[in-house]
Amino acid sequence: MKQLLTGNEAIARGLYEAGVTVAAAYPGTPSTEIMENVANYKEIRSRWSPNEKVAVEVAGSAAMAGARAFAAMKHVGLNVAADPMMTLAYEGVNGGLVILTADDPGMHSSQNEQDNRNFSIFGKLLCIEPSDSQECKDFIKIAYEISERYDLVVLFRMSTRVCHSKSIVEIGERKEVGVREYVKDVKKNIMVPAHSRPRHFVLEDIFKKVEEEYAYTTPLNKIEWNSKKIGIICSGISYQHCKDVFGEDASYLHLGLLNPLSKKQIKEFADQVEELYIVEESEPFIEMQVRAMGIACKGKDVVPRCDELNTRRIGKAFGVKRYVEEDLYQPEVKAPARPPVLCAGCPHRGFFYELGKMKDVMVAGDIGCYTLGMAAPLSAVDSVICMGGGFSGATGFDQANKEAGRKTKVFGCVGDSTFFHSGITSLVDAVYNKADAVYCILNNSITAMTGHQDNPGTGKTITGEITEAIDPLAIVRSLGIPEDHIRVVDPLNLEETRAAIKDAYESTGVFVIMTKSPCALIKEVQKANAGKHVTANPDKCKSCKACLKIGCPAVALGKDGKIKIDLAQCNGCGICKQVCKFGALE
Repeated sequence: MKQLLTGNEAIARGLYEAGVTVAAAYPGTPSTEIMENVANYKEIRSRWSPNEKVAVEVAGSAAMAGARAFAAMKHVGLNVAADPMMTLAYEGVNGGLVILTADDPGMHSSQNEQDNRNFSIFGKLLCIEPSDSQECKDFIKIAYEISERYDLVVLFRMSTRVCHSKSIVEIGERKEVGVREYVKDVKKNIMVPAHSRPRHFVLEDIFKKVEEEYAYTTPLNKIEWNSKKIGIICSGISYQHCKDVFGEDASYLHLGLLNPLSKKQIKEFADQVEELYIVEESEPFIEMQVRAMGIACKGKDVVPRCDELNTRRIGKAFGVKRYVEEDLYQPEVKAPARPPVLCAGCPHRGFFYELGKMKDVMVAGDIGCYTLGMAAPLSAVDSVICMGGGFSGATGFDQANKEAGRKTKVFGCVGDSTFFHSGITSLVDAVYNKADAVYCILNNSITAMTGHQDNPGTGKTITGEITEAIDPLAIVRSLGIPEDHIRVVDPLNLEETRAAIKDAYESTGVFVIMTKSPCALIKEVQKANAGKHVTANPDKCKSCKACLKIGCPAVALGKDGKIKIDLAQCNGCGICKQVCKFGALE
């Protein structure tokens, strides 16, 4: 049977067919849909973990105990998971272990475009990369076979286009492999220095063995002979682009196994072509190793290092005539830029509207929908680093301000999912080190930005099973923060929100504000708000434009200078009504 699947869907199917029994992830674009699809297979114990580190620790320990296990995350999540991953590489596996990283060239939904193939050399991990959905399913199954065969952790590298593109996949049956016997072995599974020193030598020997006996013959690598005037070494989505650009005018060494590379195969391929090109997104991962072998090639000297590749960029880079001479259509009028904005009815809007009006404040933001608190007209956020950085950043701002003698009040913001991910430890640090800042938990009852995944605070698991809903406030109180330094507000109530921010501004020590209002796009919320909206009364509108300062996409200025409400977007949150002093919004 054949199905049309995205790469993410194909990965989930491959895990099922491979007999995987434990899977853990933290949602992050472009990897999120993998675990959402895995959850449909009841044979796999799947879960959302609070963060990527926990996901790898769960999967790694399950593999140690004999189960085939899997962990998935976006590329920046691997930074969080690197601690257990680097040690697991030394310890090896029992049941197979695959850690998937979904890289994001072009930064479609990310703060950087790091190339996580580099982690495989750094951490001594096998590295596999597919180029379409069929390879996603097939390669993930092979990954478990070689993980168990060589006692190695596999880093499975995806990229945005492979994750989200669809292609035909041949569906197979599940292979029940069971759980391997567990035998206690402290010298292998406990990496104290006395054990890790000899394990490093073992790991190096294994990698040498893989290169000598497997890398050259692996079905993960394929050679396609056409014209030998040009030879192209590529992997992942770059292979698909190169096939479109060069067709049969070039031969291809299509690499699926990226660490270790088969030096023998690369040399044989290079010797048979007149000119060698290496085409890869982001870093010159393959190219540097090929050049180190003394093989001449064209690569990042012409291929862009930044942004994702496409056929046009590759064609222009290598001077392919039809791409160099192409006359792209240019529209007479360019559409105006449409920067992302908080959705109509978003509960974060009221909080950032009030916070943005404060004078002499610094606001450390975080990763999530609320990052958009930086955008005009709200313009409330000063910095965003990484998940959990909203709280740690506030503490850092506070320390610098003290040193400089500044009286600037500091606020830090994280969402509810981010609080569980890495905000808790940052708040512990603030309390322990006696910070003087305001720590804001923007609780919208869901992991919103990545598509409404559950988290420890929602009371449901990935499979919809009812579980304990962990209350962030219970954690806050457990740290010894007094009640008079805690506020819980509805951010859609501007007066209540303004009062809490004022109290926090005038406080000393650690102060916590939790805004509590569900994401406007949650299905149940949308049903409850059906038919609710604000109406503009043009007779009362004074064209003062105060309501435009909330930055709601449902509020616009008409040609007559009067405010208009887009009823298709408005869900009646009422923030604009509270801002209007003339009763023009009802």
